Amino acid sequence: MRAPTGPRTAPDGPGQTPRRPLRRAVRALLAVAAALALAIAGGAVATASAAAAAPASYVENGYQDPVTALPPVSRPDTRHCAVTVMRHDFANSYGQPYTGTVTPPADCPGPWAKVVLTWSGSVAGRQYDRLAGVWIGGAEVLRTSTPEPDDDGITWHVDKDVTAFTPLLRGTQPLVADLGNIVNTTYTGVYHMTLTLTYYTADRHHPAPRVADQVLPLSSDASPGWYSLSPGGSASKSVVFPRNLTGARLEVYARGGGCDEQWFDAVPSDLAATSPDFLCGGGPYREVQVAVDGQPAGLAQPYPVVYSGGIVPTLWRPIPAVDQFLTLPYDIDLTPFAGALVDGRPHTVTITPYGAADEWIVDGTLFLDTDHHAATTSGALTSDTLTATPQVSTTERPGADGATDVHVAAARDWHTEGYLDTSRGRITTRVEQHTAYTNDDAVSDGGRNQTVAQRDSGATTVTTSGGGHGPSPAVRHAWSYPIDVDMSIPVFTDGNNYDLRGTVRQQRILTDSARPGGYGPWLPYALTDDTVSAHGVLARDNGTVVSSDGTGSEHYHGTTDTGRCYDRSLTADHGWLTGDSLRPCRW
Repeated sequence: MRAPTGPRTAPDGPGQTPRRPLRRAVRALLAVAAALALAIAGGAVATASAAAAAPASYVENGYQDPVTALPPVSRPDTRHCAVTVMRHDFANSYGQPYTGTVTPPADCPGPWAKVVLTWSGSVAGRQYDRLAGVWIGGAEVLRTSTPEPDDDGITWHVDKDVTAFTPLLRGTQPLVADLGNIVNTTYTGVYHMTLTLTYYTADRHHPAPRVADQVLPLSSDASPGWYSLSPGGSASKSVVFPRNLTGARLEVYARGGGCDEQWFDAVPSDLAATSPDFLCGGGPYREVQVAVDGQPAGLAQPYPVVYSGGIVPTLWRPIPAVDQFLTLPYDIDLTPFAGALVDGRPHTVTITPYGAADEWIVDGTLFLDTDHHAATTSGALTSDTLTATPQVSTTERPGADGATDVHVAAARDWHTEGYLDTSRGRITTRVEQHTAYTNDDAVSDGGRNQTVAQRDSGATTVTTSGGGHGPSPAVRHAWSYPIDVDMSIPVFTDGNNYDLRGTVRQQRILTDSARPGGYGPWLPYALTDDTVSAHGVLARDNGTVVSSDGTGSEHYHGTTDTGRCYDRSLTADHGWLTGDSLRPCRW
């Protein structure tokens, strides 16, 4: 459970600012109580008042190591070298990231068919979920968060393909790993972490993939390199681009903290003011905006991440929420701006979490392509219809049984276009995006109950013409992020007497398609359809756990990183896996 606003013993997060796990000041008491509750099985007889609302029921006695239905990262059958670049215990580690170096192994000097990063750890006792990140050569290569442990301890690992960072990996680079943690008499869990890079050499059957010519971090000059932003804040970095630039892609990380950790359940500020102990204000709409020299250049819709202690911690044992352990970055194509960036002068790239009502942790990395047959290119931005302020509509009306129904909607349709004169002739790039967003929230019982249904979808299309491409080829990335949350606090007296309940269904659908000839149907080449459903309860009476239980399921249907179909389903109950099915499939 994330740490709250209000009195507390330890900061939580990279900015060492307070966090809120459920809904504002009530969490100041729940945070400590829940951390203790999850480590306890059984206990004393409950008093009548709380027991009537939260009758004694199943009490979890530990839970198994986290497991996910996502397809594993494929590993080429080639000669390879595994290099452990970090073994470190993160205890009282705020402001104390691990620092070291990464050097390519002499036995596997490259070129590489693939480079895989493995982040693995163990933890036992009582502890919050923690945000973590890894930087190589100043670029953030992994963002993740941790599970909450039990007394017996758990282990887990995250694999990530980091081959795209090959331009940095070819030489010795500084390494930074950050996992801010607190250990004291209450929070006893120490995160024992290992970081390994495995380099798979290329051969005739497994050639080295094409990667960007240059990788330029936009990270902060501080260590670690992410930016911790307050509401209204932005992160900016000045960069000198190559004079022969032909393409620019920005990879952005963005996660909210505090009340914006679960920004999708925030309500309009006037409604939040009526129940400040239970509701977060600012409304639920967020964008991650990117500007070049102050001009709007692109945006991403953030995924509604839930940490392992979010809503009700027993929801996510042992099946984590979508994006919980492997945070996906957002890609923004800045190629239409390339013609304005090749003058050899510094240019400023800015990342802004629009609508933020609390802390956001952002970072970015540029992946740049250059002209291998010309020292310079030239061009211009010819069109940009993106605005810095979206049109967001909010409606509040009385609902049934004293509830307040809130409806929030927004939509975007914009494009950018520019050209470059290169050794292959003039190349024009057009980026178009459409987004649609709604959030319906029924708030009742003074903010103790919320039923949220959020729908967020869209598509970005990049069309390239000229330069010998023939008919204008296009690629399209489409996404859909539906989430349904029903959460309630039937009883809350203090940190020793409460009842938390929640049901969540979340999904992430990603489809990448191409239209090589500039016309005809879109041909999909990569698909992710990941759905997690969970129900959890957690209750204490007079300091005794009287209910601690959860059920969950996950279904992944889509493609692996080699393009093969993959279909796996998991079910869990009482903190343990009850079903695991891997089925043959087609797509």
